[in-house]
Amino acid sequence: MLPSSTFRDQVVIVTGGGTGIGLAIARRFGELGAHLVLASRSAAHLDEAAEGLRAAGLSALTVPTDVRDPAQVDAMVARAVEAFGRIDVLVNNAAGNFICRAEDLSPNGWNAVISIVLNGSFYCSRAVGRHLIARGGGGAIVSILANYVWTGSPGTIHSAAAKAGVMSMTQTLAVEWARHGIRVNAVAPGPVESPGAARQLWPNQQAVQRITDGVPLGRWGRPGEVADAVTYLASPYAGFITGEVLTIDGGAWMSGGDYGFLGEDGK
Repeated sequence: MLPSSTFRDQVVIVTGGGTGIGLAIARRFGELGAHLVLASRSAAHLDEAAEGLRAAGLSALTVPTDVRDPAQVDAMVARAVEAFGRIDVLVNNAAGNFICRAEDLSPNGWNAVISIVLNGSFYCSRAVGRHLIARGGGGAIVSILANYVWTGSPGTIHSAAAKAGVMSMTQTLAVEWARHGIRVNAVAPGPVESPGAARQLWPNQQAVQRITDGVPLGRWGRPGEVADAVTYLASPYAGFITGEVLTIDGGAWMSGGDYGFLGEDGK
């Protein structure tokens, strides 16, 4: 566990920060002293998240934002700077996913996921990067990928392609922005216990068990474990790490385990 003052007085933006893994990441940054900026398309999710954070003695600025729209992203970054005077860390967590065979995937379905994951991560990174460079450098960006970014996984061609693009973007920005002292890394979780994702991606207990059986450590990850990895990569304790992807999947991708998509029942 990092010291509680690790991010004292720093400002952290978390996209998709209203629920699930994003909220867990935001909470951990808050516990480590950061001022939080939560961005999400859903104002209701943001309101509920902020209420929970306040109950825990934390505070957060909530900015309803569709990361697919660069103008909204720019406005969100400007609002954060207006409120706190600076930005220090960006977490690209906003994502969209659903299971679909490649031959059945519509152009709209493809574009929806690509727009959120790949385009949104770039728009946010560009906006925050411009701020960090203009300020004189320093800062960190961490993007959330998936452990199938190297291997692919049936039913996820849109998500896998988008997240592979974000991985390449991570490495490219790490090289381009190193001279500004901006570190750019990523975390690639395997299956993580998250009610929203579970309902959308894993329709029954059989599918859940198939996934669990493919994890050598024999369990799913926890949102807090992803949060710990993200805060570490954004912290001074990872000050000589950039352009890296930290996989958190209990060894699943090395053992050939996948998400159990598209079994005999097509799920």
